[in-house]
Amino acid sequence: MIVSVVEEQEETVGGIVLANNAKQKPQTGKIVAVGAGARTPEGKVLPMSVKVGDVIMYDKYAGSEVKYQGEDYLVLHEKDIMAIAE
Repeated sequence: MIVSVVEEQEETVGGIVLANNAKQKPQTGKIVAVGAGARTPEGKVLPMSVKVGDVIMYDKYAGSEVKYQGEDYLVLHEKDIMAIAE
């Protein structure tokens, strides 16, 4: 699946501005594309549990970062998803 990374906010709730080096790698993103799903050894396709438009939380160091048409994306495996936001 391909995820558009949601950038961290510049300020905390208390209004403190964070320095660039104090920010953590974002762990939230919006799904912009999904594949058909995983394939079993017998050849059966297991459908994806997420769809385009879902907002997800994922493992901190998961996936591969790619840049396409000036935008940053993350290519993830479904196993790297920790939660789906509603």
